[in-house]
Amino acid sequence: MKRGKLSLVAVVLSGSLLFSSCVGSFGLFNRLSSWNQSVGNKFVNELVFLAFNIIPVYGVAYLADALVINSIEFWSGSNPMANVGDVKKVKGENGNYMVKTLENGYSITKEGKTASMDLIYNKEANTWNVVANGESAELIKMNNDGTADLFLPNGEKMNVTLDAQGMMAARQATTSNLMFAAR
Repeated sequence: MKRGKLSLVAVVLSGSLLFSSCVGSFGLFNRLSSWNQSVGNKFVNELVFLAFNIIPVYGVAYLADALVINSIEFWSGSNPMANVGDVKKVKGENGNYMVKTLENGYSITKEGKTASMDLIYNKEANTWNVVANGESAELIKMNNDGTADLFLPNGEKMNVTLDAQGMMAARQATTSNLMFAAR
């Protein structure tokens, strides 16, 4: 009996070594990251990075790549990079979610539910907004004077400069607000 289990383990390990090269291109996550890097200077990129981590856009994109897109790419040989109108199923901690790619963002719906949450980029206003239950709320607004308005989870608005000091203040504010919300 032990010999059979040992043989099975040896076969599985050998197979994992032979087929371990499928990492995938992570096209959705890399495209999102590249877009963030092209938005502006490093301080703007940091604000977008913070906003996309508060609302787990990066996490959803990475998970969608790891579980769905890279698997399709491996088996079909082509990258099904998200196109407008495409819907991907993403498994989250609280169930499955359907993520639909829009022209200006993403629509996220919990499987079995009809209500959705949309993450929308408004190019004219230079803002990222969350839209849920017919109500829209700004997450971040880039200003022409070298500052940005960060809209915190507790409803407060924080104006930060696009430099190291402003980024440190934004990071501290979001961290303390997230800790407060978790209590």
